[in-house]
Amino acid sequence: MFQILDIGNTHSRIALWDNGKFISIKVVDTAALDCCEFSSIPTVAACVSAEVRKKLEHCGIKFISALNQQSEVDFSPVDRSTLGADRVANAAALAEFYPLPGAVIDCGTAVTLELVDENKRFVGGAIAPGRALMRSSLARGTSLLPESGLLDALPDKPGRNTIDAIGFGVGCGAKGIVRELAEAAKKHLNIKTLILTGGDAEFFRPVLPDAIVPGIEFTLHGVRLAAGVK
Repeated sequence: MFQILDIGNTHSRIALWDNGKFISIKVVDTAALDCCEFSSIPTVAACVSAEVRKKLEHCGIKFISALNQQSEVDFSPVDRSTLGADRVANAAALAEFYPLPGAVIDCGTAVTLELVDENKRFVGGAIAPGRALMRSSLARGTSLLPESGLLDALPDKPGRNTIDAIGFGVGCGAKGIVRELAEAAKKHLNIKTLILTGGDAEFFRPVLPDAIVPGIEFTLHGVRLAAGVK
């Protein structure tokens, strides 16, 4: 049995892998992660937070990276020293389960694009702010704009007050980013598979109706594959 962690900036997924399948998956706040949860079971993780990794570095966790990963994806075409572990995991899961060339658009605190060609080579991608980051950046960078909540769906008309205007603007801007990343991926590779994943994937589903939206286990599979867990 292994414990598989996908540690994001805001939320983390903790799963148990046993006899070739996930037997439990839970979502927790990243800030609440503590060593005591990982003391008794071999644990592998993808972590995008330097602060959290430092906090957990003495917990016996094997952290994956593009430099130590064991999947079939070749990361040598890119700068492996700066590539995020979450992007490594996404590429590994894409190459394992779906026809290539393919692309993953992961919608969370950041929006990322991962591209894998027909030879299972990771050939680059993109990083952009997600909706929550756009919203908080507006509040931090201005003196009068408040930090508003995220909408479940984009309104059908512009806002008539500041809160609604922020929601409409952030939503339109974020959907534009996702749409343009998908178009750029298709221009760069003859894409056979487009994956839309991450905590905010449902918001963006209408933008990419042809995309596959896998379950919560997608990136977790990538973490275990990158860690060499069968």
